[in-house]
Formats: sequence, structure tokens, C-alpha cells
Amino acid sequence: MNNTIYSKGHKQLIEKLKNARIEIGLDQVEVAERLNKTQSYISKVESGQRRIDIIQLKEFAKLYKKDIHYFIN
Repeated sequence: MNNTIYSKGHKQLIEKLKNARIEIGLDQVEVAERLNKTQSYISKVESGQRRIDIIQLKEFAKLYKKDIHYFIN
């Protein structure tokens, strides 16, 4: 079975998450506070160490003012 955490698609997703955060001018601490998460959680997501599910992706998309399709296309 292919480990999706190291897949090309996963790498693209985390890059888009990081870029979207930077575009709106937030740092990881601010994102963590707004999503009620820890900064280390955001860091692990952005470094590819932690996977997120569709519900979490929707929360990121809403915060970053992006359509969810931006992250999965």
C-alpha cells in the first residue's frame, strides 16, 4: 500500500496550505489560535509530519478564504 503522507499529492497540499497562510499574512501561532490548535500541530501539518482529514481541510480553507478545491486540485 502506498503511504500517502509521502506522496506527491500530499506534498502539494501542504505547500498550498503554507502558501495560503502566508498570503493572508498569518503566522503559525495565529492560525493555531483561530483553529483552536497548537502551533506544533500547524507546524507538523505544514512540514508533512501530520495528515489532515477533510473536515480539518475545510477549517483551513475557511480561515484562509479559499475554496476547498484550491487545495485538492
